[in-house]
Amino acid sequence: MSDSITNGIYSQTPGTFDATFLPDQLIAGPFQRVTGNVTLAGSNGVLLRGTVLGAVTASGKYIPAVSAATDGSQNPVAILADTYDTTSGDVVGAGVYLTGEFNVSAVTLGSGLTAAAATTALRPLSIFLKSAVSAADPS
Repeated sequence: MSDSITNGIYSQTPGTFDATFLPDQLIAGPFQRVTGNVTLAGSNGVLLRGTVLGAVTASGKYIPAVSAATDGSQNPVAILADTYDTTSGDVVGAGVYLTGEFNVSAVTLGSGLTAAAATTALRPLSIFLKSAVSAADPS
């Protein structure tokens, strides 16, 4: 059987690329991750993958959770699944994690929000922040 090349990739083998894969270590365990789509409020700059988000009660839009907020966004409810730029306005359909296990050292916490407070607030939502001890699954 001869190999056929389509668009530079062998048709029956996985594609290879020059880019080096650099995992961000955000995912910290096998607990089922559930994702959803939300609207990120504009004018919050570039929000990085792993940012802990809260929802503004009045608008339903998501922004980084900060402890001093009084608009509902002080309560962490989700973790951003990708990096988004909100500089020029709202981002509709941004991906978030609604459940899962995440490395507490890899998430981005808003001003005044501690790792302990975020861990406690997210636990009832089945979002678990934990320390990544090893790459091996203990189960």
